[in-house]
Amino acid sequence: MLDLGGIGQWMTRRTELSSDKVALIFHGRALTYAQFNRRINRLAHALMKRGVRKGDRVACLLHNCPEFLETLFACAKIGAMLVPINYRLSPEEVKFILQDSGSHVVIYHTTLSGLLKPIIHDTEVLHKIYLPFPPQEAVADLSNDLPAAESYEVILQSEGEREPSLPVSEHDPLLIMYTSGTTGLPKGALLTHRNITWNAINSFLNKDSIQSDDVILTVAPLFHIGGLSIHTLPALYKGATVVLLDKFDPQVVLETVQEYKVSVLFLVPAMWQALMKVPDFSRYNLSSLRDLVSGGAPCPLTVIQFFQERGFRFLEGFGMTETAPGVMILTSEDAVRKNGSVGRPLMHVRARIVDEEDRDVPPGEVGELVLQGPNICAGYWHRPEANEEAFRNGWFHTGDLARQDEEGYFYIVDRKKDMLISGGENIYSTEVEQVLFRHPKVADVAVIGIPDEKWGEVPAAIVVLKPGAGQLTIEELAAHCEGKLARYKIPKILRIIEDLPRNATGKVLKRKLREELRTG
Repeated sequence: MLDLGGIGQWMTRRTELSSDKVALIFHGRALTYAQFNRRINRLAHALMKRGVRKGDRVACLLHNCPEFLETLFACAKIGAMLVPINYRLSPEEVKFILQDSGSHVVIYHTTLSGLLKPIIHDTEVLHKIYLPFPPQEAVADLSNDLPAAESYEVILQSEGEREPSLPVSEHDPLLIMYTSGTTGLPKGALLTHRNITWNAINSFLNKDSIQSDDVILTVAPLFHIGGLSIHTLPALYKGATVVLLDKFDPQVVLETVQEYKVSVLFLVPAMWQALMKVPDFSRYNLSSLRDLVSGGAPCPLTVIQFFQERGFRFLEGFGMTETAPGVMILTSEDAVRKNGSVGRPLMHVRARIVDEEDRDVPPGEVGELVLQGPNICAGYWHRPEANEEAFRNGWFHTGDLARQDEEGYFYIVDRKKDMLISGGENIYSTEVEQVLFRHPKVADVAVIGIPDEKWGEVPAAIVVLKPGAGQLTIEELAAHCEGKLARYKIPKILRIIEDLPRNATGKVLKRKLREELRTG
């Protein structure tokens, strides 16, 4: 059977087919496919010189920038694995990922070195490579506060541009993307070259797919599978142009669309809502925009209607880190008619809704969503118990409770794992609860998601106090969480109650808590 090989060859072939085509634009700087590939090759040789071999892990702690993608493709060409790290995490959370992945190299922006400085000596990292942020012209003499760190640009200048020419299979692992688990510890989804390739193929078979003359704007963070693989990697596979922004500013997004004639844009619902509120929205020339894509959480109908009334095609997608990420698409024609649905499966994805015995449930009934497809990850890094739970009978069990209507459209109705999504960021309640349990006044606690106009959902802590504990404020609880949790995971709402509602087996009835908090 033909092996499609690693995605590193994408850039090799793009250099042959689209040498002078602009691949990336960042802070006004443009890189053609040929220039991009040469820099990738230089980095690949630099990593090999520092001992990186097939199967080794390279971590990156970076804002959106070309170097993030250079690192990914350099790893792809030599068979190494990239470990993207969310820069919104706390130092302790960063340390866990570095330790769990066994990364020996970390590439980081200087403004994020504060996340590494207190924990780097407790990891296996041997090589530290830094980039200035924001970008500067002269970087060789830039000082940094991590000992023995090397400049990214300096190490590139000392390497050759020849292709590494190492054998890489489509079945080799490429990415370890960490996502929170029900135990409170992050799990690394192991994504192969095959997973990333078939995600791109699935996207190309969608009728609203990316074309080679498209200009894609990526502002969602590349450390998330959404920012990286919904449009960015498929666009580079296709030979389109990707414009990168390192942070989300709604006015800057509109200005960038206007300046570069962006045709496709992916944002999470909170970002779309922020875009709607830009003063004088109508004064921007957005005529180049063809497709607006939302994901990460259900999009409010008012948002969809706002953009459709202005002539834009608005699509919604559903996916997961474990699925690289594409699973389903809700087309622009159905965005209003089927609002609340996540759409129908992509071409090479099979989806079922099953009961506890893995038997199909009839349309309209709720069960667990299970999936098959070449885009589904190879498992969780060093998590045999999690693999046994999630991969059963040839299907990936998502943990999402869903139903399907008579027309074949899927609806996610709840999440078995009690995950909530705030501004596109996944938050697992168990992880937050474990931190809150360590507060000296807390006897019992449950964390749930509460609807929020700006962020979609925010975490709320429902607390039972220890006898004689006195008062507890949200400010006191937040201070306790500082440094232990990423700030977006820290509860924004606190309710004190006498007892948590539980079922006969002792499980907290979180659905009841959500209803009481929303109505009370």
